[in-house]
Amino acid sequence: MAVKIKLMRLGKIRQPYYRIVVADARTRRSGRAIETIGKYHPKNDPSLIEVDSDRAQYWLGVGAQPTESVQNLLEITGDWQKFKGLPGAEGRLKPQPQKVDKLTRFQEALAAAGQEPTTEATTPKKKADRRPKADEAADGEAAEATES
Repeated sequence: MAVKIKLMRLGKIRQPYYRIVVADARTRRSGRAIETIGKYHPKNDPSLIEVDSDRAQYWLGVGAQPTESVQNLLEITGDWQKFKGLPGAEGRLKPQPQKVDKLTRFQEALAAAGQEPTTEATTPKKKADRRPKADEAADGEAAEATES
């Protein structure tokens, strides 16, 4: 049985994300997998690439063949160089930016709200309606009718 390390596509139409899986070569792209060894989110900036290095080394060692795209991801993380014994095993993966927790963002917004706004409002105020209202017009007609 030929085993491949390939990408399983998930997500929506224009928001794909992938799992890096080990599967039989005869299965379809998003078919049944033997094991999931990582994930890849290409739309993030920088792209999120997480690979379980120990499992990737194991599967490469027992003869699993990576697809072209997975091999490129393994080169970025440095797992391919480690497997082949090449220099540059640390990889060139860019770190993900630190997320600011919700409480900190809330405290910052609260502090900013205590200050006066620095710019004018972008939406102009509504002008008063100059037409007489239907209720006032009806009252005026009813008053004229009682006087006559």
